[in-house]
Amino acid sequence: MTTRDQEIQRRTELSVTRVTKAVFPPTTNHHNTLFGGTALAWMDEVSFITATRFCRLPLVTVSTDRIDFNHAIPAGSIVELVGRVVKVGNTSLKVEVQVFVESMSCDGREQAIHGQFSFVAIDDDKRPVPVLPGFAA
Repeated sequence: MTTRDQEIQRRTELSVTRVTKAVFPPTTNHHNTLFGGTALAWMDEVSFITATRFCRLPLVTVSTDRIDFNHAIPAGSIVELVGRVVKVGNTSLKVEVQVFVESMSCDGREQAIHGQFSFVAIDDDKRPVPVLPGFAA
């Protein structure tokens, strides 16, 4: 394993981000389930935090890759969003976000949403910079 690979592994482990939320009426739609736009905003925020924790550089979201809504999340549920870096390029990162749902009154949980977000690190002039300065890709 190269020094760069070791650094990627170390930073990946340190950057895992978990956020837990309750699904209350202001976040639901006319079906009384979590509004998809709210879920996407939460996922983008978690992915951004994950990517920032990985490289500690200014970042911009450049794409969202396939968001799978496996099933609806009813009002009154607890959701946990888990972000992990899954790919590291020279100036870019890919972060996977899984959204798990659980009942407030029963044990167990299942994955409800899954998606990936791509980020590019930028400098003050908004130009791409290496996400791991000092480590050649």
